[in-house]
Amino acid sequence: MIFKYAIAWIPMVFIAIANGAARQLGYERIVGELSAHQISCLTGISLFFAYTYVLSCRMPFKNSLQALAVGLIWMALTVIFEFAFGHYAAGHSWERLLQDYNILAGRLWTFVLASLLFMPYIVFKIRSRKL
Repeated sequence: MIFKYAIAWIPMVFIAIANGAARQLGYERIVGELSAHQISCLTGISLFFAYTYVLSCRMPFKNSLQALAVGLIWMALTVIFEFAFGHYAAGHSWERLLQDYNILAGRLWTFVLASLLFMPYIVFKIRSRKL
């Protein structure tokens, strides 16, 4: 089942791309880069939550440990993808990629990663109460 959840991470890449495109083509020029980044992080978390909830209806988490394991896998895949794609495909420097981890500069990417880590567990807990 963990393998299925790892494969289920792939659509999250497309959700993130669509979210980033909305930011760059839509509101970034109006609110500025930093505010757009912050808004995009919040909308990304919301979209990932909705996806995780819908996914859990089709493939329910068996227990909290499985949900946490899925979250860990999703977070790890995201970081690996971000650095591999960002550096090798998009040509960004390691320094530029690390900028999004600077919370003191108002960058919220770390919160997106934390949400990916705990989101399956939170969804498991929410759905467990409804069953």
